[in-house]
Amino acid sequence: MSPGRPRLSGAQVARLERELERGPLAQGWADQRWTLARVKKLISRLFRISYTVEGTWRLLRRHGWSWQQPARRAIERDDDAVELWKRRSGRG
Repeated sequence: MSPGRPRLSGAQVARLERELERGPLAQGWADQRWTLARVKKLISRLFRISYTVEGTWRLLRRHGWSWQQPARRAIERDDDAVELWKRRSGRG
């Protein structure tokens, strides 16, 4: 981070982590997905500090948060049937 750019204090990071753990619904979003844009907006709301999306990502990584992609596969999916369909339709 360059000199002069705002940086969250240890107490602010601790508060941010508590708010993130409460989840997006508690912050007014309609689902349970934290996006970098949402975290950036939360930082701005809580501390009146503006981060870029990239800066938000670096902040989260520095403090042990990681990127996760939700599983999009249907629980009831039948992998054997999918493979059979792919072979028969020429897609596999």
